[in-house]
Amino acid sequence: MFDTLSDRLSATFKNLRGKGRLSEADIDATAREIRIALLEADVALPVVRAFIANVKERARGVEVSQALNPAQQVVKIVNEELVSILGGETRRLRFAKTAPTVIMLAGLQGAGKTTLAGKLGLWLKGQGHSPLLVACDLQRPNAVNQLSVVAERAGVAVYAPEPGNGVGDPVQVAKDSIEFAKAKVHDIVIVDTAGRLGIDQELMRQAADIRDAVSPDEILFVVDAMIGQDAVNTAEAFRDGVGFDGVVLSKLDGDARGGAALSIAHVTGKQVMFASNGEKLEDFDAFHPDRMASRILDMGDLLTLIEQAEKTFSQEEAAKMASKLQSSKGGKDFTLDDFLAQMEQVRKMGSISKLLGMLPGMGQIKDQINNIDERDIDRTAAIIKSMTPKERAEPTLINGSRRARIAKGSGVEVSAVKSLVERFFEARKMMSKMAQGGGMPGMPGMPGMGGGPGRQKKQVKQAKGKRKSGNPMKRKAEEAAAAERREQAAQGGGAFGLPAQEDKNFELPDEFKKFM
Repeated sequence: MFDTLSDRLSATFKNLRGKGRLSEADIDATAREIRIALLEADVALPVVRAFIANVKERARGVEVSQALNPAQQVVKIVNEELVSILGGETRRLRFAKTAPTVIMLAGLQGAGKTTLAGKLGLWLKGQGHSPLLVACDLQRPNAVNQLSVVAERAGVAVYAPEPGNGVGDPVQVAKDSIEFAKAKVHDIVIVDTAGRLGIDQELMRQAADIRDAVSPDEILFVVDAMIGQDAVNTAEAFRDGVGFDGVVLSKLDGDARGGAALSIAHVTGKQVMFASNGEKLEDFDAFHPDRMASRILDMGDLLTLIEQAEKTFSQEEAAKMASKLQSSKGGKDFTLDDFLAQMEQVRKMGSISKLLGMLPGMGQIKDQINNIDERDIDRTAAIIKSMTPKERAEPTLINGSRRARIAKGSGVEVSAVKSLVERFFEARKMMSKMAQGGGMPGMPGMPGMGGGPGRQKKQVKQAKGKRKSGNPMKRKAEEAAAAERREQAAQGGGAFGLPAQEDKNFELPDEFKKFM
């Protein structure tokens, strides 16, 4: 979504690197480039003006002029200002004091309200709630059926007493759903309302009537992130006509410029609360302004990556795998079955390209990431599953005839089977070394990344002796001084010029006694 903006900002900051001090001209040029980048990304003009004014004011201040690295300080300022226009802190849902909590979804037709109702329902269910989806979109053909299908896929309840397709009273359905939720003990009601292709009086009146009938605790305005400048106008019309408490961005995984996301919170004064970034029901999460700003500036989003890993990976399984790699057998307990289990866990977290995109600096190899073939994991899984249990436990058994059988069973070339087994042995060896504290092979001397004590001993062994001076006069003086030191040592002098141990009357100075 923000690729173009991210590329332009990265190029702008690259020009600042290496400068020990920023002049007025540097700041003006940087501000100009950032302004162009934001306008190209479809950010609303009032937002761009406010953003640039704040960045320039802070860049001319003490925090940049006295900074050790002015370029990094400017990046920090831009990051903080981006967080500010995206809404500042993460906004959480408000829950009613007495159940059920009513959440009403509003927005234009095609914004993705019905699918988003299912995503929100699944997200709330994962947090221990019991949501109920209510079909109040009785205008659009098959809207009621779509919500029922989405609810079934999400594993949540649905209330759809009317068939829709122009039949039924949405206001009455919304009223009755509250009593139904109380009777069936649902603590959250999500009301899916009708949309229109554009703003009109009928849409506003119906949305206002549903609002008055159910008194929602939260009204969420669903906006298509690809809509561009018009998103701001639509949001302002809904704010004045119906009112809303928060914004939900749908289709954030699209390839549009994404200016709506940067504009809407600043213009309406309402924060973005959730973001939908994929077609699956799981592709939905709370919107974190600081993490989004970090992604835009190619600084990664490690917190979201960690959260996804915690949801997917079992602590017990992770500990079990670690113990296998740390075993005295050098990781030989870690089998191809374990490797397959780990690979499937990673796959559950989402596409590999998305996961890599959350790492800092990955914007520089964006093309390579986008060209990753996700089916490679499926091919690897097929090869491993074509092996017998004994072969998975002891890959050393796999000879030429077995490779041919495995290749035939998994529909790949024999060379692919051989390559997989070789890569597995290399990966196991490296992971075992890291798990035992040896660090990354081939990088000696670095804590956590060194080549281990054996390698360090080898280096000490290879160390050269003290070099002699090439100047004859200087070398002669050095040899004379060394001979004098040897003579003193032979006469009983100890190390560091102290008397030898035989001197019974010797006492340490007072300043050294306190350490003894």
